[in-house]
Amino acid sequence: MRGARKRLCSALIVAYGLFSLYAAYTVFLRPRRTAAPRPPHRDRRGPRDHVAVGNEEWNPWEGEEKSELLASQQRYEANLKMIKNARSHLEQTSLRVQIWGKAAIGLYLWQHIFGGHLQPDDVSAQWREGSQKAGKTYFSFITGPSVVPGYFSVEAENVVLVLNGREKAKITYATQWLHYAQTLIQTHKIQHVAVVLLGNEQCSNEWIQPYLKRHGGFVNLLFVTYDYALVNEEDIFQWPLGVAT
Repeated sequence: MRGARKRLCSALIVAYGLFSLYAAYTVFLRPRRTAAPRPPHRDRRGPRDHVAVGNEEWNPWEGEEKSELLASQQRYEANLKMIKNARSHLEQTSLRVQIWGKAAIGLYLWQHIFGGHLQPDDVSAQWREGSQKAGKTYFSFITGPSVVPGYFSVEAENVVLVLNGREKAKITYATQWLHYAQTLIQTHKIQHVAVVLLGNEQCSNEWIQPYLKRHGGFVNLLFVTYDYALVNEEDIFQWPLGVAT
């Protein structure tokens, strides 16, 4: 029995010694094989924006980005030029006057006295307008059936209102425009108002007197056709009779 134990122990010792020698040989003496190169790692998140080519970084959207940058620069320069032109125009213009033509003499005033043009050329158009500059004053003119109180753009602080006061119905319509202008004065949308009035053939134009500034109203200047007892050549002027029709 003891002999068997000795043989088993001897066998284990020999096996341990052989294993130790093999382990030492593997670690210290066995030549190592070069590791095979691993395949490149594939990004499962999809294509990247930038791909390395050599030592440089390539951006497939570089051309598009440059085009967008150039377009933005061009838009900026165009807007800057427009602002400069508008500023220059405002600096050169010291006064802006808008004429509202609500009587036939308004066309004579604009086309024959100011020498202005209207667009469109069609005399039956619902809306016609024109503009021109005289010295440092910019004039604009609007007329037509579509020009009604509150439904057009007030583009100046100084307004010339051309009205018809020849008969009662016309006077009623004219007072609507005067009340509209008065509201704009009160709300500080405009500052000065002048009226060109096609007056009554019997020279009965007293109805407009309360609207005159000298009588507590807001109208700074009045030009009236036919005779008018209050003409003073200061703020009330007589319009030449020859252009009344």
